[in-house]
Amino acid sequence: MRLSPIIQPAELLNLNQNEYVLIDASAGSKARYDENHLAGALYIDLNTDLADIKDFAIGGRHPLPSFAHFTAVLQQFGIDEDTYVIIYDDKNGGNAAARFWWMLKAIGHTKVQVLNGGFDAAIKAGFDTNATKEIPKSVGQYKINNWTLPLADINEVEIASKTGNQTIVDVRDANRFAGLTEPIDLIAGHIPNAINIPFTNSLDENGFFFNPKVLRKVLETALEDVKSENLIVHCGSGVTACHLLLAMDYAGLEIPKLYVGSWSEWSRNDKDMVLAEK
Repeated sequence: MRLSPIIQPAELLNLNQNEYVLIDASAGSKARYDENHLAGALYIDLNTDLADIKDFAIGGRHPLPSFAHFTAVLQQFGIDEDTYVIIYDDKNGGNAAARFWWMLKAIGHTKVQVLNGGFDAAIKAGFDTNATKEIPKSVGQYKINNWTLPLADINEVEIASKTGNQTIVDVRDANRFAGLTEPIDLIAGHIPNAINIPFTNSLDENGFFFNPKVLRKVLETALEDVKSENLIVHCGSGVTACHLLLAMDYAGLEIPKLYVGSWSEWSRNDKDMVLAEK
């Protein structure tokens, strides 16, 4: 039976904590984690554990780490091929959690879920919190051979932008897509011929994913029934894009290509860009 990529807070409460490894993937929230986290959770760092940050023009702000690095990270967190992993974060929608989920799925890991509603929802449901320094269990080395989920690089995206042979999806909010604001990267705008489907479209007013049937209808309408194999999804740095990939998997759709470099790479490489009209 296929394991849903999403777990509800009530379902988490009913699990034996010895059965899974709980990961707090809240980006930029290590101080909060040290003060208060879900009981048993280990903190994973987006910048140092889930990315190999170098020159933003080569791979963007959060390029994927090497397999050697990721293998060491998984072993450090007590995760091997048989580990049941549950991930949460403290942001609306769980973007960083989705990035770690995608990375695990992309190496063939099947027993991994993201907590719907994240940190706040778990607390509201009655899950215990503390400030305990958690000690991961000792495991062997995870054997990683390749990324098994589809990826697109900047050259493939450029071809798609010019020819329309694939649909480019930008999941950033509408104002960033339109070039009206850019809080992180150097230039505001978007890739020519990309369409905008903000990641928040997959969430209800409380920050939870819609149920799979509703979500599938929402996504198929937004994507205009374009098949997953003809989609390239990106965001600012290859993190929030994973939220749409998670949503598509939850809705029972195939996971499309991820452009990890995203706008942070594209906008630093003298590529064509659509900027806001002055």
